[in-house]
Amino acid sequence: MVREQPQQQQQQQPVSQMSYTVEQLVALNPYNPDILPDLENYVNEQVSSQTYSLDANLCLLRLYQFEPERMSTQIVAHILVKALMAMPAPDFSLCLFLIPERVQMEEQFKTLIVLSHYLETARFRQFWDEAAKSRHIVEVVPGFEQAIQAYAIHVLSLTYQKVPRPVLAEAINIEGLSLDKFLEHQVANSGWILEKGQGRAHQLIILPRNEFNHPELKKGTGESVPLQHITRIFPILG
Repeated sequence: MVREQPQQQQQQQPVSQMSYTVEQLVALNPYNPDILPDLENYVNEQVSSQTYSLDANLCLLRLYQFEPERMSTQIVAHILVKALMAMPAPDFSLCLFLIPERVQMEEQFKTLIVLSHYLETARFRQFWDEAAKSRHIVEVVPGFEQAIQAYAIHVLSLTYQKVPRPVLAEAINIEGLSLDKFLEHQVANSGWILEKGQGRAHQLIILPRNEFNHPELKKGTGESVPLQHITRIFPILG
């Protein structure tokens, strides 16, 4: 069943009649090309309402495989941008798997693949530089910058107990007074601590403790792949 969920760091939106209808369509007619227009409209709905449904988007990409002449490259680009915003979930790779190679070779998709690579390898400076040159692709989807900033903070929290201010500034692409305001918000709402006695350029930000930046907190359970990621692959391979 399609599960509508808010994009990372975005407010939960009420479930609309469209989302309810799309749930029914995907559940009952996942391979019926007649639902293509509804699924395309639903992608636009996700963009405008800042919600996200990977399952509905994967269903649309599968239908495009059967009806390639009906593929909308603009819709596909929106799906991939939304998938980037869902990182660290593997949504981008799942979607890309369903997109023909000839389509992937188009300039906008090559750009999105490069952006994905920069994010996966935590090369945030290169990511923001490339994104700045591709605003016409990414900024048509509201909330993109905030979602990537949240992902960057997630990555930093896996690595650092104390993150230097310049490293944080580069990762989230915020500097100066804007960064000061951002830090004030994080201190007030997210448990961040600013280490005292440091000049601004050498400021250290103490991040909340977790099992990655404090390994002693890690539970004695083995690493495993979440079941939801495995179950999403089955329909693709079927």
